[in-house]
Amino acid sequence: MVRRRERISAPSADELNRLEEEFRRETPGRGPLPGMAPIAQVAAETASTAPVQSPEDRAKAAQVASDAKRYRQADEGGLLIREIPLDAIEIDLILRDRVQLNHEELSELKASIAESGMRLPIEVVDHGEGAAKRYGLISGYRRLRAVQALAADVGQGTYDHIKALVRAPMETGAAFAAMVEENEVRADLSPFERGRIAVLSAQQGAFASVEAAVDVLFAHASKAKRSKVRSFALVYEELGDMLLFADELSEKRGLQLAQALRNGGETLLREALDTGATVETADQEWALLAAALEQIVVSPGARAKTGRPKKHQPTDWESADVLHTTAGITIRKQRDQKGFILKLEGNLSDDLMQSLMQEISMLLSKP
Repeated sequence: MVRRRERISAPSADELNRLEEEFRRETPGRGPLPGMAPIAQVAAETASTAPVQSPEDRAKAAQVASDAKRYRQADEGGLLIREIPLDAIEIDLILRDRVQLNHEELSELKASIAESGMRLPIEVVDHGEGAAKRYGLISGYRRLRAVQALAADVGQGTYDHIKALVRAPMETGAAFAAMVEENEVRADLSPFERGRIAVLSAQQGAFASVEAAVDVLFAHASKAKRSKVRSFALVYEELGDMLLFADELSEKRGLQLAQALRNGGETLLREALDTGATVETADQEWALLAAALEQIVVSPGARAKTGRPKKHQPTDWESADVLHTTAGITIRKQRDQKGFILKLEGNLSDDLMQSLMQEISMLLSKP
């Protein structure tokens, strides 16, 4: 059987319109599809009727979302400068490394802030909504004090708030390190202040020991500088409660005191400071200490009569030439044609040897 090929022609416009009208009459209105929840149907219908965004609008919406995300990240990372109330700041969150503020420098800082504003924000940690003081000061102690002074001078309104970077909660040790780093870079600490903050941070439990505190707080300092910090830490521990002009101690004088304390001179030095004499200057205070140092360094025989604390005495002499210390170090004295030789045996680090060399140098130098 031979099939004949039929010719297919495209429908005309009138036929297409007729077919579309018939389709609309025969197709029921859209209701909930089988198995679809009503809320899903509503969402589908809303989406079908929502206006279609242009490419430009979609690009703007994407940019806004991206900016919002970056803002949140910057806020969470403590990178945004905020204006926070002065009375919401706990200024003594950590013990400050500054013994006292220089009033002349503080006045200059006040004048600068009053004229040009505060260019550098302080740093605080956020304690949360329920805290008595919402924020705790990490760094910027002098700036905060200057703004507080301005607020007291001018009255309420002008200086009620201060610019601040709000940091995430920090470990205490990290907070101490941040504070010391700021002052080391922007306003150099005195040798005594370095030793003091090392002791205080260890006493607060931020570090296991003064040694550990020095290693972390002054991690970028040289071995020699860390050794000097340890010497001034000893001065603070033994004499800090009696020294009136401790922050004016020169490096040389502080190291001399540290050496004398290691030699067991604590009692003599404290007695020298407790004479009842009127002391009005750093030089007057040093004159009292220098007299005691002469007895400790120059007159060993007189030193034994002062009843120095036993905890400072070396122990277990085997002979005049061998000494065992309480730290487990053995010192042997030998002599040749050129002079004396001291041989040290035990757990000796490079830092300790550097410190010993400096202390020996100070011991053999004139006051």
